[in-house]
Amino acid sequence: MYRKQIKIFVILITMLLLACLLRLAQMQLLSNSYYRERIAQLKLQKGRTRQFKTVRGKILDRNGKVLANDEPQFQLYINYSLACLMDERVDKGNLLEAADEATISAVKVHKEQDGGPADLNQIISKCARLGGVTPSKIKAEMKKINDFVWKRRVFQAWRDNFPDSEVFQNYENILSIPSYIAIADFEKKQPNPIERLRLINKVDIAEMHKSRPLVELETDDDIFTAQLEFADVDDIEILAKAQRFYPFGAAAAQTIGWVGPATQQQDRELFADDKLSRYLNGEVCGREDGIEYACEAVLRGRRGRVIYDIDHELIDETEAQFGDDVSLTLDIGLQQEIEEYLTNCGYNPNCETPMAAVVIEVESGDILALVSVPVFDLNLIRKDYASVANDPNEPLRNRAINKQYPPGSVVKPLILIAGLESGKITADEIISCPAQDVPKPTCLQFTRFHSCHDWKWENSGGNKARNAIKGSCNIYFSRLADRIEPLVLQQWLLMFGYGQKSPLVQAEDAARDLRQVAGQISSIPAQGANLTFEKLPPLNRSESRFFGIGQGNMRATPLQVANAMAAIARGGIFKRPRLLKEIPNEDGIALGISQQTLDVVRDGMGAVVNEPGGTAYNEFAPASLIEQGVNVYGKTGSTEQPEHAWFAGFAEDGTGRKLSIAVIIEGGQHGSSDAAPLARDIIQFCIEAGYIGWTSY
Repeated sequence: MYRKQIKIFVILITMLLLACLLRLAQMQLLSNSYYRERIAQLKLQKGRTRQFKTVRGKILDRNGKVLANDEPQFQLYINYSLACLMDERVDKGNLLEAADEATISAVKVHKEQDGGPADLNQIISKCARLGGVTPSKIKAEMKKINDFVWKRRVFQAWRDNFPDSEVFQNYENILSIPSYIAIADFEKKQPNPIERLRLINKVDIAEMHKSRPLVELETDDDIFTAQLEFADVDDIEILAKAQRFYPFGAAAAQTIGWVGPATQQQDRELFADDKLSRYLNGEVCGREDGIEYACEAVLRGRRGRVIYDIDHELIDETEAQFGDDVSLTLDIGLQQEIEEYLTNCGYNPNCETPMAAVVIEVESGDILALVSVPVFDLNLIRKDYASVANDPNEPLRNRAINKQYPPGSVVKPLILIAGLESGKITADEIISCPAQDVPKPTCLQFTRFHSCHDWKWENSGGNKARNAIKGSCNIYFSRLADRIEPLVLQQWLLMFGYGQKSPLVQAEDAARDLRQVAGQISSIPAQGANLTFEKLPPLNRSESRFFGIGQGNMRATPLQVANAMAAIARGGIFKRPRLLKEIPNEDGIALGISQQTLDVVRDGMGAVVNEPGGTAYNEFAPASLIEQGVNVYGKTGSTEQPEHAWFAGFAEDGTGRKLSIAVIIEGGQHGSSDAAPLARDIIQFCIEAGYIGWTSY
């Protein structure tokens, strides 16, 4: 019996020992990585992470000139621990805390605080020695700092003391709770202002130990003065930050765009899933509209990051990725020259009138100039935004692509192509225009189509196709458009790029591109971004005659007009205009226009500028562009209701280099006298820049 008990005891002891050995083996062999991971996680939770700021990519022109880049901007920073000495709320909180502690008397606190404002007054006086800074401005900046941090302290005090508030149930993220809602709930939960102040004064958050910008040091003298004045002042330091700088100021302002604080919802959503790309407080992003906005994902870059554990051992390191550069097809020198010329009242009588101009290199489709005036200074826009945004001339709008106009007579070459190619007219068929004004009583009966326009075109040689272009006969093109089936007319306009947007930055289905309007080639506006011929609203038959002279509901942008002229210059090959050099050149789409038709259109457009009686002859003849190896083919245009003046066409030299151009003057009276001289001189600028003419080869 005794031996049996001994055996049972030994077996139990053996089983218990075996279980301990198995558990030890499990801990050593099976779960070693688990425990190590748990320990690492605990160490990491007590460690720290440091992130580095992003470096935004540059924007360059076609020749590599910098249009936008980050440059260091020096600022005078003040620590909150010093700035808060001017905050009465902090004073009251400290007095309450002192009154609550028997070891510190209120009198002692008063004495300590009496020296604070005196020190601040000295700092303010020293700041006033910097250029353009006044004491009132310094005090205002300190107040902003104190208000910002105080609001954060109030929020944290409410969060710490009332964690079960029903407000939290209405928001998925605590940080998304508006501060005014938190403050209102705080006052409701603790109506006693003295007690609220006690709770706030106990809060210690990171913002209370940070330095914040107080004064921007705009010149080297300011930097030197600040270094001398504040060398021995604690909690004052000079720091550098990246500041977006635009070397050419106002040139191509609407196309380049600008940056501002990343505070809007669409900004937060762009990189919401990327911890190293999403925006931190104080960071900037491209403001709509312009390349800065459209190419934000390319220019942005990613922050670098290092992570240390509780023992200050490096756990992880991610290198910063600088933002990529973006290269435009624009020639900023040419762009700037055109802008300055258009706004110079010594050359342009319409200098104070809104205008737009586009220059396209025909072979490549590259946009060399995309001009919209008036302009604004990109380096000052954040300060001047209110006045610029409220300017009735809309400097922020890119008129070249984001405003549509009745094209007037510059559409007539396209109407002629549609008529000749559809067999509705032959090149030699005559539709007469009167050689003098049509008497008003008989005007409507004579035209049969529209109210009286000014029919002053010479009936030289009969108004066959080329002469109708040369003299811009409204009756010819009104009647011709009436012969063409509306669907056929719309199809030709659509093939030339009217009525549709051209993706300049992204693919057609991308979320961000430069803001554009599509124009209109139907009796009612089209709906939707990606217009196809099948989705095109109808053109009423009764309105076709107005489309023949670029009036009625027809609308186009200057870019569309210039690009249609480029298609004619290529011999009937359409290409989408290109603004980014990163986008490959298109091969182009042949529109199926016969050489005979192209010859007739070119002949008529050449006569506009080179033959007596041509609507732009008087403006182009003295320029002697032919002597510089350049032949110009053009079309003037004037519109009513609203009144605008147009010139559009193309120029080519003996080597086959070609440029297309479109110019519009809002409120202009005559395309011949208002717009044609501007186009002539812009072509001269292009010759001098080497894009065309004898100087280019």
